Amino acid sequence: MNRRLIRDRFLAAVVLVIGIALAGPGAGAGSLSTAPKIILDTDFNSMGDDGQLLVMTAQLMAEGKVNLLGITTVSGNDWLLQANADALKAVERLGIDKRVGVYSGANYPREYHPDMIADHRARFPGYYGAWRKIEPTPMSVAPPPDGSAVRTKLKGKGAVDYIIETIKANPNEITLFVVGPVTNIAAALDKAPEIEPLVKEIVYMGSAFEVRGNATPVASINWWFDPVAVRKLLQTRIRQTVITNDVTNTVRLTQEVLDAIANNPAKQTAVTQFFKNRTIGGTIADTLTLPYFLDNSFATVTTDAWLDIDTKVGDNWGRVTVYKDAPGPGASPNRIRYVSRFDNARFYELYIDLMTRPVPVTLPPY
Repeated sequence: MNRRLIRDRFLAAVVLVIGIALAGPGAGAGSLSTAPKIILDTDFNSMGDDGQLLVMTAQLMAEGKVNLLGITTVSGNDWLLQANADALKAVERLGIDKRVGVYSGANYPREYHPDMIADHRARFPGYYGAWRKIEPTPMSVAPPPDGSAVRTKLKGKGAVDYIIETIKANPNEITLFVVGPVTNIAAALDKAPEIEPLVKEIVYMGSAFEVRGNATPVASINWWFDPVAVRKLLQTRIRQTVITNDVTNTVRLTQEVLDAIANNPAKQTAVTQFFKNRTIGGTIADTLTLPYFLDNSFATVTTDAWLDIDTKVGDNWGRVTVYKDAPGPGASPNRIRYVSRFDNARFYELYIDLMTRPVPVTLPPY
């Protein structure tokens, strides 16, 4: 091979590399093997905030920016069987079913009190998730709006064992996105306490701290559903961040955002169709966890404090106590960061972009 040919091939390779770099991650996504690894623990719904979070995650996987290893399900928004059905269809709809498995988790919280739940529902008009409904049987689970999954099945391993084994196989690399009740994570720590120092971080969509809760006046659904499990996690030394209702109440689905997703004729997909009948004003709470995780500067107001949660049966069930200056009795051993304000304009720009990208997504190689 002559020198001129060698030189020409070398220059062509340099131009190709520079072109990919200038085009950005969407055009030349790298391998997922170097992307931050997460497990999504979720009370999944088709296209509520959990479903939207999965869409955003899948689209960022396509850029090689995050590596979703698996989805673990839990009762919360609805009963476990419904969450499983919706999650299975979602990974299939997005085209990520061969890479992202769904692992079934806890159907009931660690501790619950039917009389108290009935009392709360009678006296405090709010959102009570699965407790609003009759628990379904396998034959009565409602199919997602666009039909049930055809080729995708639950993994044989349960959520708790999957969480334990994945953390042990990837020490200090796994961030747990906990956007429903935290029952699965608490159960994993009970079964294998040795994983505590191996968890990189937990990012929650948590409860109300300084605003009214969406279930009772003092608590929101995710942490009201199973405060005993929440307290188990707060008592660990795992690094933790809470996206609170204080911030999610300020980031809602506006008419402008809804129109940008549902009514752009150039960007109609199986995802955007879900927004056709949505109404404005609803929160899109869980979706804030991912932008914050990838870039903490999305949060404009944060506080580091010691936290505790009330697990006594009664009106304060699930109430979070914040100790900003010094830890109170029974508070978390470490300060935990919570987010109370977001860069809304910047978030909406990213949210609209990710929710309107082509579906199914194309994932890069490992």
